[in-house]
Amino acid sequence: MKTQWTMRLSLLALALMSAPASSSPASSGQELVAAGDCVACHTAAGGKPFAGGLKMSTPVGAIYSTNITPDRQTGIGDYSYDDFAKALRRGVAKDGHHLYPAMPYTSFSKISDEDIRTLYDYFMHQVKPMHQHNRSSDIVWPLNIRWPLAVWNKIFHHKKVYQPDNRQSAQWNRGAYLVQGLGHCGACHTPRGIGFQEKGLDQHDDAFLTGGSLEDWHAPDLTSNIKVGLGRWSEQDIAVFLKTGHTVSSAAFGPMSEVVTRSTQHMSDGDLQAIAVYLKSLKSSDSQAVAPEEDTATAAALTKGDMSRPGAQEYMDNCAACHRIDGKGYDKTFPALAHNPAVLSDDPSSLISMVLRGGKTPVTQGAITGLTMPGFAWRLDDRQMSNLLSFVRSGWGNNASAVSAEQVEDIRKNLPKPEKVSRGQMQ
Repeated sequence: MKTQWTMRLSLLALALMSAPASSSPASSGQELVAAGDCVACHTAAGGKPFAGGLKMSTPVGAIYSTNITPDRQTGIGDYSYDDFAKALRRGVAKDGHHLYPAMPYTSFSKISDEDIRTLYDYFMHQVKPMHQHNRSSDIVWPLNIRWPLAVWNKIFHHKKVYQPDNRQSAQWNRGAYLVQGLGHCGACHTPRGIGFQEKGLDQHDDAFLTGGSLEDWHAPDLTSNIKVGLGRWSEQDIAVFLKTGHTVSSAAFGPMSEVVTRSTQHMSDGDLQAIAVYLKSLKSSDSQAVAPEEDTATAAALTKGDMSRPGAQEYMDNCAACHRIDGKGYDKTFPALAHNPAVLSDDPSSLISMVLRGGKTPVTQGAITGLTMPGFAWRLDDRQMSNLLSFVRSGWGNNASAVSAEQVEDIRKNLPKPEKVSRGQMQ
């Protein structure tokens, strides 16, 4: 008997010693839901958490997120674990219909069995049931027929749980698991192909995390590109940014502000550091990229009152008070415009959207209100806006391409119209 127990213990020890480091250490359901930012897509503005109804635009029409509360009639309350796992990993609902890949099941397929089980238990037992019917998409017939999605899946969906790379550290593998899987970073930061598929799913694909554009925003390059990516960021910069929404010279804005507010600030420091380690390991999207060089000519001209360059006057009137004449902003407050990768991107849509719409920095434990930038859509016309943004993208050594009035117009037309205010309301 003693010999049998000794043998079993020896075999167990051998198995533990030979097993690869886990890319998925035990996490609570709340931590996993935060990492996946589930609330962001499955909660409409002003709606109940996870009850769905958020509008998402696609090239063929709008779709609406579904109710994933445990309500048995309108949510997922009658889903078994296998039903739940099938929806997350394969994009197929309990009744057999295919989900649109706006649901990032192409990333969620990499989630471990253990984490899928933890997520299932969380949604079934810790989320409040909400009776809210799902809304049909605005996609017109015949484009709303879903069986072609099965063909799309066969071509573009790779149904494999994340496999640790034994050549890398446990920390690197944890970061890769979170970025590629539950964090689904590629859904925004990877360019899309002709079938609206992500052009890369991991570090072996050249296009992976090299930047993607969607709904008038451009999610920046997350590779080690020294000009427009994370090449000039340290691992600590990345981890701090994900926790607080700020570095010394940058700040989260647009959709990323919501990601920090609802998701990454709630992740453990260890997971954020693992993400940083993985991202810093990605090779540059452009090995020929050159870091911008310091150029004091712009600041010198503005200091002398020289407004001869198009956009200079608009910058002084609207931007200089916060972002300064030298374009360096204020540490951990107003982001720098000089040498900012988001400003230097080949696609200026995020810069245009931010200045038109305005925005708010993340609301975090360390910044419970968040700083607000006003929108200038109804203060500057398309030509003034293009001059201003071209000035910013070419000043202080930025040397990025100009922004046209047509580019501004294309994004302005998608803005909601301002509500009319009565004379009585203004008093």
